[in-house]
Amino acid sequence: MGVWELFLIALGLSMDAFAASLCKGLGMKNRTPHHSAVIALFFGGFQAVMPLLGWLLGRQFERYITRVDHWIAFGLLVFIGGKMIYEVFRKDTCPKEGGDALDIRGLLVLAVATSIDALAVGITFAFLKVKILPAISLVGVVTFVISYAGVFIGHRWGSRLKTKAELAGGIVLILIGTKILLEHLHVLS
Repeated sequence: MGVWELFLIALGLSMDAFAASLCKGLGMKNRTPHHSAVIALFFGGFQAVMPLLGWLLGRQFERYITRVDHWIAFGLLVFIGGKMIYEVFRKDTCPKEGGDALDIRGLLVLAVATSIDALAVGITFAFLKVKILPAISLVGVVTFVISYAGVFIGHRWGSRLKTKAELAGGIVLILIGTKILLEHLHVLS
């Protein structure tokens, strides 16, 4: 898997964190660079740790499923992307202004919730023999930057981009999963 594909996966995974960051920014009365950095660190940190945990788990089962690993990678990425697209059509809204945006317990729950998909992608990384340290570093940095920007954008312009970001992230993951399968089946070279 090349750097470009890893970047697209990182971008796709970061869209849930971006949407949550938009909501966090929308809910803030006064946004500071410190607030944005703390929120971005939570999201970026968990988005980097979860694929590592998935990779470690996937390595345990790698030798048993080598013949079907491309199908599993395809299935996981399509499932995650489909779930992101499905969530676009749910009627969740961002919280109203005035909540404590730096509530550590709330941030922890939100960071775990937005990074569960990254755990499954980490399993895919193990099957595809991706070099994990550069991959999780890229995922973490991209998510940090996207989340930092999301807090700022959410504070300034509201939640109009939330559903578009989740939809784009879902589509990207589905396309990458399809590409992995088609390359393995030698439809693409």
